[in-house]
Amino acid sequence: MSTVPHASHWGSFTAVRAADGTVGVRPHPDDPDPSALLANLPVAATGRARVLRPHVRRGWWEDGPGPDARRGRDELLAVGWDELLDRVAAEYRRVLATDGPAAVFGGSYGWASAGRFHHAQSQLHRFLNCLGGATRSSHTYSHGTAEVLLPHVVGSLEPLISPTAWSVVEASTDLVLAVGGLPAKNAQVASGGISRHEVAGRLRAARARGAEFVLVSPQRDDLAAELDADWLAVVPGTDAALLLAMSHVLVTEGLHDEDFLRRCCAGTEEFLASLRGEDDGVEKTPDWAAALTGVDAGRIRALARRAAAGRTMVTLSWSVPRARYGEQPLWAAIAFAALLGQIGLPGGGFGHGYASTGGVGRRAGSLALPTLPQFGDPLRRRIPVARIADALLAPGAEYEVDGRTETYPRLRLVHWAGGNPFHHHQDLQRLQRAFAAADTVVVHEPFWTSTARHADVVLPSTTTMERVDLGAARYDDRIVAMGRVHAPLGEARDDYAALAALADRLGVGERFTEGRTAPEWVEHLYEQWREGPAARAGVEAPPYAEFVAAGELPLPPEPVEKVLFASFRADPQRHPLRTPSGRIELHSDVVAGFGYDDCPGHPVWRAADEQPDAAFPLHLVANNPASRLHSQLDHGATSQASKVAGREPLRMHPADAAARGLVAGQVVVVRSRRGSCLAGLVPSAELREGVVQMSTGAWFDPVAGAQAGVTCGHGNVNVLTTDVGTSRLAQGCTGQHAVVEVAAHEGPRPRVTVFDQPVTGGS
Repeated sequence: MSTVPHASHWGSFTAVRAADGTVGVRPHPDDPDPSALLANLPVAATGRARVLRPHVRRGWWEDGPGPDARRGRDELLAVGWDELLDRVAAEYRRVLATDGPAAVFGGSYGWASAGRFHHAQSQLHRFLNCLGGATRSSHTYSHGTAEVLLPHVVGSLEPLISPTAWSVVEASTDLVLAVGGLPAKNAQVASGGISRHEVAGRLRAARARGAEFVLVSPQRDDLAAELDADWLAVVPGTDAALLLAMSHVLVTEGLHDEDFLRRCCAGTEEFLASLRGEDDGVEKTPDWAAALTGVDAGRIRALARRAAAGRTMVTLSWSVPRARYGEQPLWAAIAFAALLGQIGLPGGGFGHGYASTGGVGRRAGSLALPTLPQFGDPLRRRIPVARIADALLAPGAEYEVDGRTETYPRLRLVHWAGGNPFHHHQDLQRLQRAFAAADTVVVHEPFWTSTARHADVVLPSTTTMERVDLGAARYDDRIVAMGRVHAPLGEARDDYAALAALADRLGVGERFTEGRTAPEWVEHLYEQWREGPAARAGVEAPPYAEFVAAGELPLPPEPVEKVLFASFRADPQRHPLRTPSGRIELHSDVVAGFGYDDCPGHPVWRAADEQPDAAFPLHLVANNPASRLHSQLDHGATSQASKVAGREPLRMHPADAAARGLVAGQVVVVRSRRGSCLAGLVPSAELREGVVQMSTGAWFDPVAGAQAGVTCGHGNVNVLTTDVGTSRLAQGCTGQHAVVEVAAHEGPRPRVTVFDQPVTGGS
């Protein structure tokens, strides 16, 4: 038996490798609340669903590159690394010579590894920068809307990445108003790793001190039952209306802080005029909001008064803006917090993303971490991350984003590493058509995900446990020496080795590698960090060999418990925000000047384009899973234990199930205007009536779906969601909501095939 320290996005751990080669995991001994997701890891050390050899799609291999509707259905051929890389290099030379680097899309969006060197996005972008750059994505599926809106409203992304510390909330907040909840499941993960899961403990401690919680969500379990929260079971997508009505109460009852508004806010009069209905003729009263939200007007008034009576923290989950017009609830939450006048005070104000990951609300370290140099992108061509299907389907089309009119490039070669767009993206049948429009799709994958199955070239990638690396994150308090747990399976190579071989064929090998192997790079990055940022910060880091022997290096804690915008509040003239006014912009002249009717210059109410009707009467909430990180290791033990009849569970209120004659454990068909899938039914009174919930991340299985007459036989919820932007401002992801109908599945249950090895041939 051997033990090896390692790190993952859901926790540091010790890997235990038995004599028979099986791998187990032990959580870090300092972790007070280890993640159940660690139990998914052992399956990665087996051959199940692993890509063990390089593969190529027969049509691409025999007929050459070009748009091809056979992607995802064509036979895959197992070939040798050298002959396949020769063909990929030739395709790069062709595309670069005829169309230039803008015709290459460097996808690489995902959470493949917590390591600082084997970070797929960094590896691929470094490679592409050696070739002159490529078209890349901007922002994220998780919080892309906020990434565009927040700079206009508060001048930075600070509320998103570094809000008031949890410790301050624990000690000072009287009321936590949790719009979208504070789900413990999301706090299990943190980009780059997390050694101590503390969110649940912080919330318990705040409650024990006397803090009260109000949950605004269609799901009661978006906040732990032990916190004894008041539950406002809002209609999905109506959060902005609720917040505007609460703001109306503050103003009409004189509960707003006029001094804070005068000193620290701009555009107040325009916003207040909108509350009075001077822009649209509709006064934003609690009675108006009650009809939209399903929350009694008296409860809305009482909640606004309660928020004004003590120190209130307004939190908005990352999920709430992932919907049509998602800019509005975020802006409305900031406006409500500004009217309360507590921004910059301990325990008050607002934050966006508390409990959306385990890192948000922890003290972010100021110490720079080891980072692989990227050289800089010479092309600097970007498209919004959630608009990749648009770009592939409509080359040359114009679109608007953040006040600019842009044009989609003609993308011929798509190169993806470390991510799975068939998890992140919406309307998967449309994404299939988009992938078919490219000339060539190259994917690095450890597993036979749908992204791999829709590629022309599949390069077998190692998992994090087959590599040596440095585990570190800006929110964590240590650097972990990530040891190799087991040898690479089959012919898998790490992304660096694959890209180095490709770079060598394209004449940029020496620039890409700088003459170092992957282990040499890991040591080099550590030593650079030890002699540079660490030494300047007074951190006594041992030489690399001693660090590896110790397994980890604790980092000094940050000395200050942060209160968001405290300096700004104290002296707005001396510490202005980076907005045009230097203040919080309740109305933005810049945004208003864009002329967007779907996102005007201040927070408003906009109803989603799709509403329940006779054909699709149920609201669907498509949120992050509790049993895995996104779609990673869906075949792992924790994820598989969550399945119902082998499918992704669909939760439904018992009254809605009874009205359809449905019972627990039954396989059902979920349909929207875009597609359909099978699911396993779980009746739950934790939902508002008229609402159903499915988590994202079940691997897309169109093969089993075809046998059942549906789009996906396994329960990938993104066959149901719509692929449109939040608005012309942010063009963010709208995958959180859809409208659906649910019925019993009739006929035999098809076997889920997506974890099988695909049927392949030889070249």
